[in-house]
Amino acid sequence: MNKKYEDAVKQLEQIVHQMEAGELDIDQLSEQLKKAQQLIKLCREKLSKTEKEIEDILDKTE
Repeated sequence: MNKKYEDAVKQLEQIVHQMEAGELDIDQLSEQLKKAQQLIKLCREKLSKTEKEIEDILDKTE
């Protein structure tokens, strides 16, 4: 999954909105929860990678 962080967050927000509004039946809910889990993992990985890159840059400037 090669997706931008912002796009993943927007998709997560849409899923949460659909859940809160009761727009999903049980089959859709299961599918969307799996998708949300993948998106959360993607976001965490991107945040960790960015944090590491920033630390590396800061270490080089000291």
